[in-house]
Amino acid sequence: MLPEETLEQAAVLLGALQARGLTVATAESCTGGLVAAALTAIPGSSASVLAGFVTYSNDAKEAMLGVPRATLDSVGAVSAETARAMAEGAMARSGADCAVSTTGIAGPGGETPGKPVGLVYLAAARRGTETVVARHVFPGDRAAVRAATVAEALRMLEAAAGA
Repeated sequence: MLPEETLEQAAVLLGALQARGLTVATAESCTGGLVAAALTAIPGSSASVLAGFVTYSNDAKEAMLGVPRATLDSVGAVSAETARAMAEGAMARSGADCAVSTTGIAGPGGETPGKPVGLVYLAAARRGTETVVARHVFPGDRAAVRAATVAEALRMLEAAAGA
């Protein structure tokens, strides 16, 4: 069950997308589909939501979103470059006007040197504009990191949509 404030945020975003006639896709790794779940929990979301890609593995990121293997091999899945490629790939492969991506380390394990638990990269893309990428280190346990990531993804998508 998603928090009420997340559902309210998703409803506002969908209203803005629908007012502008925009469609959206999501590309998620560390959130495992929670951004898409927040959007599609809102009645009428089918007017704007075209697709949601859950690409947990590097192979899925490459096959489903077109993330270059060279990017994954050189900077890893948890990187600004991968987040950008995921968002742009979701937009291109779905035909959506906008897309958002999430990739990170939700924990409790998985940290590596320079990449702590809570590190998340997000990207928001919109046709005809520059893709915006953000880096965050969210505090808390796995659930807290994922919840904060969903809220930030919705916020970034709202900004990309011009709301």
